[in-house]
Amino acid sequence: MEHKSYTFPEIKQKMVNYCVYQDRCHQEVEQKMRDFLLIPEAKEEILLYLLKENFLNEERFTRSYIRGKFYMKSWGRNKIRNHLKFKGISEKLINRCFDEIDEQDYDRTLEKIYQNHYLKQKGLKEYQKKSKTITYLIGRGFEYEEILRVMEGE
Repeated sequence: MEHKSYTFPEIKQKMVNYCVYQDRCHQEVEQKMRDFLLIPEAKEEILLYLLKENFLNEERFTRSYIRGKFYMKSWGRNKIRNHLKFKGISEKLINRCFDEIDEQDYDRTLEKIYQNHYLKQKGLKEYQKKSKTITYLIGRGFEYEEILRVMEGE
């Protein structure tokens, strides 16, 4: 594959555009910079510039990631947490940003997904339906205790 070579200012601008298009985390920016053959000092300079000008903001990224994965994809906290950790976001920052999810919204979403999935289970015994639904919700990242709470509240 042919590589077009870019000047430093062009690369810097490409990285700004990359961050402006959607909130990014450090890891994504570093990954993207690997596309350009940059010396470590140049990478460092771009990274510092992006941080200084607030194009790159780990907390903003984490907050928008949490909102998106919960409100658009209905992921539970565990799945969101694991994906953020995989992106190199610290546990402390993740915990601090979970207030992006309203508790009542969380409960309502969990209940709705529980009901929908439970009702879809046809021709099974009660306990099998419950067990399959619990497994499904854990896969979506919801906490076991929270799932039980919803079930008991039926």
